[in-house]
Amino acid sequence: MKITDVRVKHVESDSRLRGVATITFDDSFVVHDIRIIEGENGLFVAMPSKKTASGGFRDIAHPIHGDMRKMIEDAIVEAYNQLDKEAPTEE
Repeated sequence: MKITDVRVKHVESDSRLRGVATITFDDSFVVHDIRIIEGENGLFVAMPSKKTASGGFRDIAHPIHGDMRKMIEDAIVEAYNQLDKEAPTEE
């Protein structure tokens, strides 16, 4: 399975949320609402989730294997960092 498209939007927030991503696989399957979060050790990716009746959260879609998770996270963080480079700077 190949990642064929990654789209990232910056989020202006007082929370740790930095952006939201959409990723497409093999030009045929898309996952929306992947959150980009600023953690203690840098950016990480949180898969789309929904709140459960007990107040916890459960992933709606997520990779099964660590290699796939890393591939997704690397692609999204790279796209997010690219947005930072392309953003106009204030002078």
